[in-house]
Amino acid sequence: MSDVLPAGQPDLVSIAVGIERTNELLQRVLAEVATTPSTHAIFVDAGYVYAAAGRLVAGTEDRRAFELDAEGLIEAFIDKARTIFPDSRLLRVYWFDGARRRIHTAEQQSIAELPDVKVRLGNLNANNQQKGVDSLIRSDLESLARHRAIGDAVLIGGDEDLVSAVEAAQGYGARVHLWGIEAVEGRNQAEPLLWEVDSQRTFDLDFCKPYVTRRATGYELSGEPVPAGPAPSRDEVRFIGAQIAAQWLSARGRETLAELLPGHPYLPGSVDQELLIDAEGLLRLSLRAHADLRRALRDGFWEHLQAQY
Repeated sequence: MSDVLPAGQPDLVSIAVGIERTNELLQRVLAEVATTPSTHAIFVDAGYVYAAAGRLVAGTEDRRAFELDAEGLIEAFIDKARTIFPDSRLLRVYWFDGARRRIHTAEQQSIAELPDVKVRLGNLNANNQQKGVDSLIRSDLESLARHRAIGDAVLIGGDEDLVSAVEAAQGYGARVHLWGIEAVEGRNQAEPLLWEVDSQRTFDLDFCKPYVTRRATGYELSGEPVPAGPAPSRDEVRFIGAQIAAQWLSARGRETLAELLPGHPYLPGSVDQELLIDAEGLLRLSLRAHADLRRALRDGFWEHLQAQY
């Protein structure tokens, strides 16, 4: 009996081999997907954050009237996202703000230097209104979702123009979570935006208060005015950070502080605030308006902590 198949009859053995190879490939792809951690990113409309937090804590939306601890607030957002998405890794934080001719201010430069933070700038018009920021948010959010770079997107903003960005990301399978800051009265986020997102979260006065300080001639610690004096050097503040770490190790035990190590270079929001308060008490000076000194404080804390393990 001949093994030659009639013309036009399919080779069943070859088809079976092809199906088996395809199944093996699919199994490998599924196994890789199953073991690949999900990823999230945080998109911050800085104009919204300044206006909403300033209004809530300082009673004004005028940036010139208060200091915003952007670094501390960003770390608090990262820490909150880590608790909400425990099995997901952070891609980065996108900080969208406006600037004249898109030239970074000193504050924006310091934010851009933070780890895992990308500053994206739109323009400011003659009335100090942001232009082009919403389109930047949509571009980045849609691109990351389209390329499957993120599974979850945290959007901190309130403008109705962001609805199209949400819809675009969701069209590629990403989930979008809207975070906002408590409004003094009414709403500070557009209802159509609230309707489109997958989940919502609002931060209250207690959450925002540590990161907003009214500008004044002197600083206030524990409710008492303290005369303004020369700021300490970075080395002095770094030493204070190491000193506090040593005190905490003695008082709280090595096991408690060892739990912080996997989060380097970030501290949980509550721990970071304790560190800042203890340092201000030792220095008798507020560090809320000194982003570089707050970084030196954390550097000293981490250096001492890591040297012990």
